[in-house]
Amino acid sequence: MIIPTISSGVAGPLGVLHMPRFWQKVSLDAAGKLHPDYPACGAGYDQMMLDAIGLDKDATLAYINENKPTYVQFEAWVKEKASNLGGAGGFNDAVVGYNHDDATREGILSAVGLPGADIRDAVNLNNLEDWHDFHGQEIRG
Repeated sequence: MIIPTISSGVAGPLGVLHMPRFWQKVSLDAAGKLHPDYPACGAGYDQMMLDAIGLDKDATLAYINENKPTYVQFEAWVKEKASNLGGAGGFNDAVVGYNHDDATREGILSAVGLPGADIRDAVNLNNLEDWHDFHGQEIRG
């Protein structure tokens, strides 16, 4: 099972943060390869992104599951189907500006070996957690 390592802080050509990660997670799930600790489409950034740009969750998941598109093909489909691509700006600001609560932050930092570090933003904390988990499972076995 694969732990996704594309950051929520990465955008593709359309400029929507998190979209490449969303595509990777759903694509891995469609292939039966997504690590069970990671939802293909969760209630956080996944649903926020879909809502912000006006994509139907079921239709989007079905498209990826049935067509297994490349990322560029997925963005072309999004461009065709999204009812509010202009909403990406507010969503991007929300992603960049979101900080985990102290308990979550401290839990992640302790787990990755950086207790007490002054990292507050969710994107970088999530990256650290993903990379740590990936190394533990994929590299070390």
